[in-house]
Amino acid sequence: METKAATSIFESLSSSWRLEAFRLLVKQGPEGMVAGDIASALDIAPSSLSFHLKALTHAGMVTVEQEGRFQRYRANIPLMLDLIAYLTEECCSGNPGKCVDLRAASSCADALLPPISPK
Repeated sequence: METKAATSIFESLSSSWRLEAFRLLVKQGPEGMVAGDIASALDIAPSSLSFHLKALTHAGMVTVEQEGRFQRYRANIPLMLDLIAYLTEECCSGNPGKCVDLRAASSCADALLPPISPK
């Protein structure tokens, strides 16, 4: 991933509404959600949600598909994982074995962290 792409993604997630919408879509997985259900779940006006979903779509963080008169949004999970890899690829000078103590200090569940494979 290029720095320019990462910056665009972070800008798209810099709003609490967009971040919550994206997290909700991640939770839904491949099924995604239609816009009206997202608006209801987040208690946000549909017109405001549309603005936020457009920003996420332009950054590539969500995809949208027309289903009759509804629009179904899905989180772009592969792009999210690419962003995480971009952030962590140079951790501890590219030697993840050095990160063991830092990982222990994290509140993130071990199952969610990438495996440590010393170089």
